Formats: sequence, C-alpha cells, structure tokens
Amino acid sequence: MLEHGAAPPSSEPPTAPDPVPSPGFVGRLARRKPVELLVAESGRGEGGAALRRTLTMWQLTTISIGATLGTGIFVVLGEATPLAGPAVAVSFVLAGLTALFSALSYAELAGSIPVSGSSYSYAYATMGELVAWICGWCLVLEYGISVAAVAVGWGEYLDELLHGTFGVTLPGAVSAPLGEGGYVNLPALAVIVLAMVFLMGGAKESARINTAMVAIKIMTLLLFCGIGFFGIQAGNYAPLAPLGAGGVSAAAATLFFSYIGFDAASTAGEEARNPQRDLPRAIMLSLLIVTVLYCVVALVAVGAMPWRDFAGTDAALARIMEDVTGLGLWSVVLAAGAVVAIASVVFAVLYGQTRILFAMSRDGLVPPVFAKVNERTGTPRANTVLVAAFCGLLAATVPLGELANATSIGTLFAFALVNVAVVLLRYTRPGMNRTFRVRFFPLTPLLGFGFCLWMMASLPAVTWAVFSAWMAAGLALYFLYGVRHSRLAVAVAVAGRD
Repeated sequence: MLEHGAAPPSSEPPTAPDPVPSPGFVGRLARRKPVELLVAESGRGEGGAALRRTLTMWQLTTISIGATLGTGIFVVLGEATPLAGPAVAVSFVLAGLTALFSALSYAELAGSIPVSGSSYSYAYATMGELVAWICGWCLVLEYGISVAAVAVGWGEYLDELLHGTFGVTLPGAVSAPLGEGGYVNLPALAVIVLAMVFLMGGAKESARINTAMVAIKIMTLLLFCGIGFFGIQAGNYAPLAPLGAGGVSAAAATLFFSYIGFDAASTAGEEARNPQRDLPRAIMLSLLIVTVLYCVVALVAVGAMPWRDFAGTDAALARIMEDVTGLGLWSVVLAAGAVVAIASVVFAVLYGQTRILFAMSRDGLVPPVFAKVNERTGTPRANTVLVAAFCGLLAATVPLGELANATSIGTLFAFALVNVAVVLLRYTRPGMNRTFRVRFFPLTPLLGFGFCLWMMASLPAVTWAVFSAWMAAGLALYFLYGVRHSRLAVAVAVAGRD
C-alpha cells in the first residue's frame, strides 16, 4: 500500500497560490493558508528565535512510540480478551489496520507539509481556517486532556509500585482529587512537572530521555514475553473465537484506542533534521513496532492464562508472570515498567501539545505567548509551562470521568479530517512534491475516513455530549479571539489594499 521515494519534480509554478478568499464573512472563515507559506514559516517563533532541527528519524519514531505504547497494553487485555477470546491478537491486527489507513494519510501529509501543527496545519492548507481551528481544538482535547488522564493512571501504578516494594500506600488525601476521596492528586501533578522540566531543556535532550524510557518499556514487555512463553498451554488457544466474529470486531473497536498517539511524530516537523524523508518513516515504523508488540504480548498472554480469567482484571500481565514463576517479585517489575511506560506517554504527549499550540499561536489564533521560543534552548518555554500548569491543575484536582473518555472522539475527528485533507490536496495540488504517497488513492483515505466515523458512532451518547460542549467552547473562543487576530486575515487585508 506504500510508495516510497521522492516524487517527480513539481510541474507547478513556484509562486504560492493566491490566499485571498471569496468575499464575505463565510469566505473569511474558509480562507486557506498556502502550503508554501506554512513551510516558509517553519521553525520561526515569536520575537525571532527559532526551533532547532536536531531530531533524527529514530528519535521521531520513539516520540510516536512513547505517545502510543503506555497504559493500553498493561490494562487493555482485561477488557478485550473476554470479548474476543484467544483471538484477541487478531483483534489487535484489525485495530492496527484501522489505524493504518489514517497513518498512511498522516505520512503523506507529514512529508508534504513538514510543520509543527500536525493535522491542524494540514486542515489549514486544505479546508480553511475554521476547520483548522476545529481540528486544532480537537488536538487540544486529544493531547492536553489525555495528559491529565494518563498522569492520574501513572499515580495509581506508582502507588502499586511503592506498596509492592516498600509496603507503603500513598494517603488518599494527597493521591486523589476532590470527589474521589481526596483533596489533591500530587503524584499526577508530579509526573507532569517532571515532564515539563525535561522538555524545557531542549528538543535534543528531551528526545534522548524519551528514547531511554521507550527502551525500558519495550524491554519490560519483552521480559514478559520471555517469561510468559514458558507458561503457554496449547489448550488455551481453543476455541480460537468463542464469541464469533462479532466478539473479535467488538474487541478491535475497544483496542483501537491503544493506537492513539502514533501521530505524535508529525508535531515535530519543525525540529526534524530531514522532515520530508524522516516523518513518514517514523510514523509508519512506530505503528509497525507497536502493532507487533501488542500482538506478541497478546499471543503469549492468552496462551499462558485461560481467556475467561482475564475478565475483571487490570493486571493480567503481572498475574501471568506470578503464576508462571511462583514469585510475587514480578508484579513489582511490571509495576515499575508501567510507571516508566506511562511517564513516557505524559512526556511525549505534552511535547506534542506544546508544538500544536506553537503553530496555532504563530497563526494568531491563540495568544502570542505560545509561540515565544527561548534563544538558549530553542524551545517554547512559556508555552511548555502554561500547558503543564493547565494539565497539572486538571490532573491534581478534577475527576476527569467522561472528559477523559472524550479524548477518543476528539482524536478520531482529527484523524477523519486528515484523510479528507489528503484527498483535497491531491486534487488541488496534483503536482506538489511528495516524498511519500498513499497508494490505491482515493480508496485508502476514504476507508480511513469511514473507519473513523464508524468508531465515533460506536461511542456512548454521554461522550458525544461532552464533545459537543467542548466544541461549543472552542467555537466561542475562535469567534471571540481567533477570527480577530488571524495573521492570514491581516496578510489578506494588506494584499487587498495593495
């Protein structure tokens, strides 16, 4: 389905397309930002300082792995295996294929428009400012709110690790927010602050830390596979799909959300050394690595423990290791691996959120403070502090509930728009240089769009209600601030006067 290599030289003239929209208010909302302008602004921050191109292809890959490979594999088997039975590995493959369609679209656009805004920038170039804002607002939901939700999960695993290692349990008053038996969730706040400090040191230094954490969590999962292999019993694989194809597909829908995060590399477009070559490779390679790990872990897990025993357990991997070895030590090892795994998710996702807001701020749609770059470190420090403060406040004090669940629908909405953007850009800019092209066009992006809609339709009504409220707040913010401060609007006005 993939076609690598540089496309033939563009047959289009080198001049940027005219950004002037059709007259009227609706035309202003539909104004598109030329791809050439997006690329020309790449790296520039408020005040003249610029982001630094230091990230290699492998570091970009670990950013996506870091944002994807986290809580899902450590807890999701307890939810998915009772639906699919031993065929849960097939469900992982189906979920991975669903993610693949959108990943292909991300790869093409990341190679064509190598900027920090990810799907926000792609939408700006193809569907106009209002749709771009909506996409960016969805990304704030995906990245910003999920950081808080993941940080809460990190605190729970830290508590389990401390209890298993030292017999210490964190007091509920300082490990849970109001409404859940406590006053403030300090562990959740602590991991966000730690990620913030690392991110402020520079993209290159941050990437090294993230790579180390990703290596640790991959080794933890490989350790599980090595130990769990000795507990495999062939009889546990039969019957393969006790609940039929419906159970396998239902499990796949549940497991899809374990793949959210593969797009994180696309937020690093302005800090990659060779973005047009490396971004598509990093996106596809990260998805491949994550899918293989998920499938291998699932095969070992269901082979080592009867599928019915997975129901109601959030620590299936630790239980399997204990059963195989007879030692409680392994639950501590798995908890330690989970602590590192979830910390790397917080780290990578927080990074992605700051770069998306950086792009939106440079366009004038959010305040300019988010686009200020520190000259010494080459990072948007003020942006990082503000995002960390927002996420930390949520994680420490607010029971997230359905707000956290709504991150899934925000992600799917952004994925759907990316698939649409690929189609539009192919037809409006057919001669554009593309270092990565989706094959079987337009079927592949249309399938990606359809799968996203199918997943969104499967979400409960309360999630849609939360999402609708979030969108209403975002539109209000856009019409009160963004539409008045849009720098593209200023450029258009100046061009009109000239």
